[in-house]
Amino acid sequence: MDASLSTFSEGPEDPFAVRRAASVVLDPRGRVVGWSERAEEMLGYAPEEVLGRAADDVLMDFEDRGVVLAAVSACLRDQGWFGIVPVRHRAGHRVEMGCRARVVLRPDAGYEWYVVAAPAQEVIQWETDRSLLDGLFRRSPIGLAVHAPDLRILRVNRAMAKFSGVPTELHRGLRVRDFLFEADAETVEARLRQVLESGKSLIFAEQPVRILSAPGQELVASSSTFRMQDSAGRVLGVAQTVEDVTDRVQARRRLALLNEASARIGTTLDVATTARELAEVAVPDLADYVSVDLLDPVNRGEEPVPGTHGEMRRMAMRGISPEASEVMYPVGEMIPFPPQAPHLRCLAERRPVFETYRASQLPWLAEDRERAERVLSEGLHSLMVVPLAARGLVLGTIGLWRSRRLESFEDDDLTLAEEFASRAALCIDNARRYTQQHQAALTLQHSLLPAEVPGHPAAEVAHRYRPADPAAGVGGDWFDVIPLSGLRVALVVGDVVGHGTHAAVTMGRLRTAVHTLANLDLAPDEILAHLDALVDRLAVEQEATGTPSPQLIGATCLYAVYDPVSRRCTMARASHMPPVVVTPDGQVSIPDVPAGPPLGLGGLPFESAELELAEGSLLALYTDGLVESRRQDLDDGLARLRAALTAPARTLEETCTAVEEAMLPERPADDVALLIARTRALAAEKVATWELSAEPTIAAEARNLTTRQLTAWQLDEMAVTTELIVSELVTNAYRYAEGPITLRLIRHRDLICEVSDSSSTAPHMRRARTMDEGGRGLFLVAQLAQRWGTRYVRDGKTIWAEQPLRMTGPQRDGPARGVSDPRSMVWHGR
Repeated sequence: MDASLSTFSEGPEDPFAVRRAASVVLDPRGRVVGWSERAEEMLGYAPEEVLGRAADDVLMDFEDRGVVLAAVSACLRDQGWFGIVPVRHRAGHRVEMGCRARVVLRPDAGYEWYVVAAPAQEVIQWETDRSLLDGLFRRSPIGLAVHAPDLRILRVNRAMAKFSGVPTELHRGLRVRDFLFEADAETVEARLRQVLESGKSLIFAEQPVRILSAPGQELVASSSTFRMQDSAGRVLGVAQTVEDVTDRVQARRRLALLNEASARIGTTLDVATTARELAEVAVPDLADYVSVDLLDPVNRGEEPVPGTHGEMRRMAMRGISPEASEVMYPVGEMIPFPPQAPHLRCLAERRPVFETYRASQLPWLAEDRERAERVLSEGLHSLMVVPLAARGLVLGTIGLWRSRRLESFEDDDLTLAEEFASRAALCIDNARRYTQQHQAALTLQHSLLPAEVPGHPAAEVAHRYRPADPAAGVGGDWFDVIPLSGLRVALVVGDVVGHGTHAAVTMGRLRTAVHTLANLDLAPDEILAHLDALVDRLAVEQEATGTPSPQLIGATCLYAVYDPVSRRCTMARASHMPPVVVTPDGQVSIPDVPAGPPLGLGGLPFESAELELAEGSLLALYTDGLVESRRQDLDDGLARLRAALTAPARTLEETCTAVEEAMLPERPADDVALLIARTRALAAEKVATWELSAEPTIAAEARNLTTRQLTAWQLDEMAVTTELIVSELVTNAYRYAEGPITLRLIRHRDLICEVSDSSSTAPHMRRARTMDEGGRGLFLVAQLAQRWGTRYVRDGKTIWAEQPLRMTGPQRDGPARGVSDPRSMVWHGR
């Protein structure tokens, strides 16, 4: 505690108030000569038990002597003292007391010590409150003003004085109108009076204000106001905190304006419309008057030649005054800017130009004196000219003026104007280069579909794609063949309602989402559920922004996963056409896969169906454009498709051609996607599976089984690395899962290690610290394996790791990346 003397008020919260504190009087020898009733209540001693006795004998324990003597020494030295001392209660326990002692002179020239005491906790709280109050008035960065009931100022802190521009000591007795403009002061006092009368506090009320000491600057103040009352409920006045939030409000306004510009600028490919949108967005939040001028070649659809800045044509103009057309050059007119005009300097230097005008300083309008006078009569005082540049070309300028807003343009305004200009310039250049952009769009659309489908060990595939609009080259249908872990493969076909660019772009987004979701190794019904949520979210975004493109509701999809090890195919569909299955002996069937809702309806479940496919079966996935048209109904189309798929033995490409010739006219009315897969099965001798008991020796057992199997496959060279991977995966499963653990090795072009358990807890790789005994398992697996990951099933999960096959012999490749010798690693905790 502070050892200096403090002055305390006699308020009800003061722990040293007469009615709250214990009072003790000591003579110069330290004997108790005065003892109050509150002292008896707090410490338990009756007056006759302490009067005339030495205070240290009655009130002090021996072990506290050092603390008390230090306080006595400070008291004698400074003629007073304030602090905390331990005091012995009559019941025998120690009590921490906050004490203040001071010298009291007697008429006989002697003196006594007057001591007041209160519980230490109350004293500390009181001092904390006083310190907070002192901080509010001396060090707080937030302004604080205290007003009397008549709203005259009683006291302000330093931050408030800085805000008002009036010294702190001169505020007393002033009113708000003494440093604010009248209109602003009336609003502030009305709020103070409202709080004073109602007692209801006002929190974070924002108000633009102008200060008399800085009339050219408008600030935004955030104030919170509350009524002050004493303990009896009498109103003492009203207090107000004030914070300058000008920068925050301006940043918020600029962000809102930028969002508005994003939605409003460039809604068409018309140059004049884009220029008008730019001017409308900028007035009045950024500027009071705006003009948009373009080089004449741009208006003719030509590319402006760098370095040749001739006349510019006024494409748009907007102002806060109805007489804006009289002040500024009208739309459509060629502007004869003189060489010294800021617009031409902006074009030549390819950078913004700032100018501030006083009186009649408009030299570049010297030849147009009448217009210059009109400009000055409107009070235009600050100009900012920003180039309209896109793709390295300067197309024109945007001029922004201020008149009614007193402050000049600043750097943040320039940043916002440059963003506007950048967006508008790009839209204007887009209109000029529409044909080129259209060709680029076609190229992009073609890239949305896989150029070719690589071979996969699980299935041989062939495909066809026929857009309804040959000129567009692609529509809303798509197909995909996605490799998955464990040699599995995902076969996907989807259909977005509509044709052309919008459908193609939507298709590209959905196809990308399917690839991302497939990498998570989710079940087909879960894939469709996530895709459904995405489509629903995209549709909501389109509605919120008023985008005129077609809604996404109506997209369909069929997602199938085939496993060549088990020969089982799991599939789910979102209102898509069911697949067609042809067995090796020519039997045709349409599996009963629950239809599910279209993508984008949201909230409805999807269901999966599973079937076992013989090796060499055909699985045909397609969109409705293949089997439905104006010339045939669905049943006829399915019958023709079944017939086309069961023709005599031939290659998949020949089968696709036969289906195309039998089902499609030269120009189909709808987009068509066809994907045919012939299933393969992995030989039993290339798969090894073991059920392991959850015992402490499970890691050793897994390593032994792995070593024997690799020896049987003549892959001894991979034993050390594979043992370590298997050991880490099995140990993790033993530690964090319950029930049986399955280990499976698959040999194909890669060696795949899989460990399955009944837990759905997601494994996480982390970097262990030097002294950690564990935490390196998955990190080591990631270093040793070419790829690794996790896939989930309904009753648990599987962690897998792939290694490229390395044959024994002198040409071995060595261990995987990041590991010099796997045998040097330690199996921690095994």
